[in-house]
Amino acid sequence: MFLVFSDKILQLNDFVHISEANNKLTVSCFFSLDTALAQLNTDKKSAFIKAWEEAQKKLSKVAAWKNSKKAHLDAKLKKLEERLEQKKAEYAEKMKNKAALIHKEAEEKKAMVEAKRGEQILKTEEMAAKYHATGQTPKKLFGCVG
Repeated sequence: MFLVFSDKILQLNDFVHISEANNKLTVSCFFSLDTALAQLNTDKKSAFIKAWEEAQKKLSKVAAWKNSKKAHLDAKLKKLEERLEQKKAEYAEKMKNKAALIHKEAEEKKAMVEAKRGEQILKTEEMAAKYHATGQTPKKLFGCVG
């Protein structure tokens, strides 16, 4: 037989003792409301503790999942940053090479201009020496200008 007490089913044989002696059946009942409430309270606390423990397990699983996903993304980000750093270094090297090439071309053009200027100065000096040696004056003034 069962007793329903506040959504809790209690078995009566937990509270009733039946004994048989000398062909007599003796039933003694030691049911008390305080005992039933204490048992109910203990069961309720056990249920709460068990539910809390299960919730903690689920939370730890979620935290572990989160940490693994975060670690995966961090590794991916680090790999991407390394690739970007490598590309940045390659681009910087290309720019340095380009600047060196421009500098070299500028030096070559500067050398050509200086050589041409030297040739013009030499030519002018030769003409001046020729005119000075012959005593003639040039027919064109400022012939080297234009």
